[in-house]
Formats: sequence, C-alpha cells, structure tokens
Amino acid sequence: MSARPDPVFEAPWHAQVFALTVFLNEAGHFDWPSWTQAFGETLKRHGVSRALDGGDDYFLAWLETLENLLREKGLAEAEAVEAMRAAWETAYLNTPHGSPVKLSR
Repeated sequence: MSARPDPVFEAPWHAQVFALTVFLNEAGHFDWPSWTQAFGETLKRHGVSRALDGGDDYFLAWLETLENLLREKGLAEAEAVEAMRAAWETAYLNTPHGSPVKLSR
C-alpha cells in the first residue's frame, strides 16, 4: 500500500482561490507578471517579513490581491465584492464546525 501524499493546499478555499486566479490569468484578464507584482505589493503592505507557509495568511493576502485586481480591471464592482465577502462571513459564522459552508440564495 502506498503512502498518501500530503495535500498541496491546507484548506479547500486555498485551492479554489488559486484555481480562480490561474483561470482568470489564462483567460487573458491579467498577465502573470502583473499578478506577481500586485501580490508582492500586498505582502509588503501587510508587513510580511517572514517566509509564508501557504496557510491562511498567505491566501488571505492572495485573495486581497485578486479582489483588488478584479476591481482595477473592472471585472467586479467594489460593492459586489464586499457583499459577497459579507455573505461568506455570515455563512461561515453560522455553520457548525466540520460542516460545509454554504451560501444562502
């Protein structure tokens, strides 16, 4: 029996925001050098001076960068981004531990 490899992402949402970013890049909405520059600026603004381990701190910065790029490129309105963030927060806070988080319609 072979050993099961460790997951690449700590949480499902890490993989989802990563995949969404790659998809938007491949669809031509922004180029990768622009992404890396913006992500680096987010990390600098957060004062990250240590190596990140790919946990929540890394992906929260990743998500912030993606949200900012979507607004800058006109792909998402600021109000829509904030409304979705609030909806996810409400859903998360009202979901029992261990259960999947679901947005209400």
